[in-house]
Amino acid sequence: MTQVEITAPLPVMDELGKPTHFGWAKVPYLQYNSTLIRVSRRRVNESDRYIIFSPTHLVMLELLDSGYLGYSGISVMSLKDKKRSTQIFNIPFPLGSFEMPQSSETGSVRIQVKKAHVDFIMMKGGFRIIKTDIPTFGHHLRLRGEVVLSVPKGAESLITHMPWRGDKNAFRYARRSPWFTVEGVMQVGSSEVVFTKGKAWGILDWNRGVRPRGDIRYWAAACGICGDRLAGLSVGYDSADSSQGTENAFFLDGKLHKLDQVTFHISPANWLEPWHFTSNDNRLEMRFIPHQEWEEYNQMLFYTLKSRQVCGFFSGKVRLDDGSTFVFQNLTGFAERRKTRF
Repeated sequence: MTQVEITAPLPVMDELGKPTHFGWAKVPYLQYNSTLIRVSRRRVNESDRYIIFSPTHLVMLELLDSGYLGYSGISVMSLKDKKRSTQIFNIPFPLGSFEMPQSSETGSVRIQVKKAHVDFIMMKGGFRIIKTDIPTFGHHLRLRGEVVLSVPKGAESLITHMPWRGDKNAFRYARRSPWFTVEGVMQVGSSEVVFTKGKAWGILDWNRGVRPRGDIRYWAAACGICGDRLAGLSVGYDSADSSQGTENAFFLDGKLHKLDQVTFHISPANWLEPWHFTSNDNRLEMRFIPHQEWEEYNQMLFYTLKSRQVCGFFSGKVRLDDGSTFVFQNLTGFAERRKTRF
């Protein structure tokens, strides 16, 4: 399949609000402007999500404005004893009131519900700060903390812009960056989750667009150190038209190596059995050992969002752009299936 690489600044939509310039890029050349969208605001989907992890814990933080449904959510998972605590604040009918940034490189967002808040803050030089303070988290504990995400020198991201077949207004403009280094502390009750540079990593999942009436999306991502190399991956697919640029890439020391189609081989009976991943270009062979599984369900009027997620460890081999093979072992990450319907 011939994929279209975008190498210069272009708009995501034309002046009439029609999605245009589909493909993929290594840097955020595509420019998103929500004021150009001509469909109802209830169909606009904007989300920022970070997955950060230390040797002992995986933490997922997400801010979502999906028209009818908005929420601020955080989950803290132990990679040792399989314990998990989650707090989600559903916010009805945000309809753009979150003022999500138009760019993945600038702008900050803060969601506050009563005395609880989550902040995603952009700084100069690409640094990102996550602050959170939730007085009643999980089992009536207080969660608060601050972490800083740093960008490796010269790092590239996977930028994709895809249309949906049969819906000329629907599109998803997304960025995946599985290579942040993380420093900071999150305190859960009397316990601390410590993120130390060189031992803690982060992944950015950033999405903007107009959603279709229904979708099923699979996505998996991981990052970490293999030997003395920083490795990361982002693979996925849904019902969008990926013919001009798939959501699949491997990253080594921040540099992107583009993959074509990747297939998820999952046991339908038990998601905690090992998963396998293969690519049609024979560049990726990967095994995923799940550690724990959880499900979430959110609904507002006719809009539903169902998530089934697992975290665990990825191992395998990938053929890089120069033809060499890189073998990786036990990269921490997660995989998910998300179903949306309106």
